[in-house]
Amino acid sequence: MAELIRIKRGLDIKLKGKAGQIFGKLEPATLFSVRPDDFQGVKPKVVVKEGDAVKAGTVLFYDKENPEMKFVSPVSGTVLAVNRGDRRKVLDLRIQSDGANASEPFEKCDPSKLSAEKVKEIMLSSGFWPFIKQRPYDIVADPKQEPKAIFISGFDTAPLAPEYDYILEGKLEEFQLGVNALAKLTKGKVHIGINIENASKVYKGTKGVQIHEFEGPHPTGNVGVQIHHIDPVNKGEVVWCVNPQDVVTIGTAFKKGLYDFSKIIILAGSCVKKPAYYRTTYFAQLSNLFESNVLNPENARFISGNVLTGRQIAPDGFLGAYDSQVTVIPEGNQSEFLGWIMPRLKKFSVNHSYFSWLLGSSKEYDLDTNINGGQRAFIMSGEYDKVFPMDILPEFLVKAILAKDIDRMEQLGIYEVAPEDFALCEFVCTSKIETQRVVREGLDFLRKEMA
Repeated sequence: MAELIRIKRGLDIKLKGKAGQIFGKLEPATLFSVRPDDFQGVKPKVVVKEGDAVKAGTVLFYDKENPEMKFVSPVSGTVLAVNRGDRRKVLDLRIQSDGANASEPFEKCDPSKLSAEKVKEIMLSSGFWPFIKQRPYDIVADPKQEPKAIFISGFDTAPLAPEYDYILEGKLEEFQLGVNALAKLTKGKVHIGINIENASKVYKGTKGVQIHEFEGPHPTGNVGVQIHHIDPVNKGEVVWCVNPQDVVTIGTAFKKGLYDFSKIIILAGSCVKKPAYYRTTYFAQLSNLFESNVLNPENARFISGNVLTGRQIAPDGFLGAYDSQVTVIPEGNQSEFLGWIMPRLKKFSVNHSYFSWLLGSSKEYDLDTNINGGQRAFIMSGEYDKVFPMDILPEFLVKAILAKDIDRMEQLGIYEVAPEDFALCEFVCTSKIETQRVVREGLDFLRKEMA
């Protein structure tokens, strides 16, 4: 029987615009953007040039520090541009699809029948390795290291998040093949965290994994929270984690013998006319998704990801490498009459500052991007502890990062965390500290110093 872990600390932010279990119609995208910045810890070396013909699975660039780690095109077509910034930094590679969906060949087999070295070689050369992320440092997994375990969070508790049990319906064989490949990469266990309320048959039918049931508010669905409660990361240890939909993509390649980078995403938010699930492709342009489906688009914030951790994009922007959600909410660019003095029955309050808390926890809110104040002195108030479900002192850790105190950072658990684990801390922070940015900079600094 699966272990049940109850998480008490956290916060569910109920927003308007959640999608039901329906699929919307979407014309296939014709333009794609592969951004090296989506892959933390990677130094790209581009191997294609403008005008080159590519197929799905054709190598676009590799990591300079790990040349065997390849990054590939999601579709067949033509390299439209290799865009660079300051010091010739690669910003993105634009691919114009030809609509043919031609694919490079792939080895069709069950990875459980291959050696561990062969599976690693295939994963690295085929472009699927970047789907694997590593703790510590929250970077693309280092193939030279061996993880003590691999973790898959089978659910997402972020605001308006998709339901993976619905997305993965009917994908048991593909998911199993993906898990078989991952299992070859570690001598430890493959752990899957599931929501006790929505436990997909895909997860429960998977062999060779250890299932853990979770119950509690956001960020219970964060893989970092699950790792902390199952098998914490200590100094010198490494764990890897993979998104469940990426596991299916890996398994599909082994099943079909070709690259299929199709992906199901959710479009949600109070500015969306008809929130729904859509079939698209990794790195796809999202203008077709937004067209005629957004209320007041000139005053809307478009986000690839969720409202807490996502990246702002333009109305003609592109889907992030690891995102299964696209959110559109109002911009917070309008002043409010009498400001904080107003009773604010339509505003969400964490600490009961507004009368809206009297309306109950089931009320949905139409929140904008206004942060309701400016940055001020960082005061230890205990706010973070209420929404941070790890045995770590988050406020002290953030201060240690700001001070670049490596010893203190290690003592306070820097090796266990990722920026997304601090998203709620940033949301509730009275001092308006950009904690996710601070943590990202701290992890990068520590990795550089430890190299």
